[in-house]
Amino acid sequence: MKHPGMKSVGWALVQASRLHRSRMGDKLAGLELFAGQEQVLQALASEGKMTMGELAAILRVRPPTASKTVSRLAAMKLVERHTEAGDARVVRVKLTKEGKKKAAAIDDLWNEVEDELLADFDLKDRKRLRKLLKRSAKNLAKLTGADLDGFDITDDELDETDDAVTPPVVTGPILAA
Repeated sequence: MKHPGMKSVGWALVQASRLHRSRMGDKLAGLELFAGQEQVLQALASEGKMTMGELAAILRVRPPTASKTVSRLAAMKLVERHTEAGDARVVRVKLTKEGKKKAAAIDDLWNEVEDELLADFDLKDRKRLRKLLKRSAKNLAKLTGADLDGFDITDDELDETDDAVTPPVVTGPILAA
């Protein structure tokens, strides 16, 4: 039996996404984490202290969703919340020492699953897929009014042989290397 959407790019993307999330979930269970929690830890490991609004924006979720995940991670002693000096309404979140250890372990798992996902892809295929996915996400972000940050094509994603076939759609400036 075949799904009627099987020939669409969207269907293939949804299937790959579900399988990726499932595989990451299996790996994260070994760290006593659930899918989605790793993204909070990775963001905090990269950015340091963040407000709930900043965290929600980088994760592309609503603030209550980010807050709920942070509450769970705080109960696990992986993150801490601190009020801003001078304005107690502003709460910043940061990793604990244990949270930093989990974030490092997550990076290893993430790379493992990415290698599994792209096992038979060469470097050119990997770059091209990342570039195409960013372009498609940017198209939808524009239509939905979502934040467009992070969807621009970077210098390392430009490949002269790719560009001869399909020129990238770039809205911002690209600086020469």
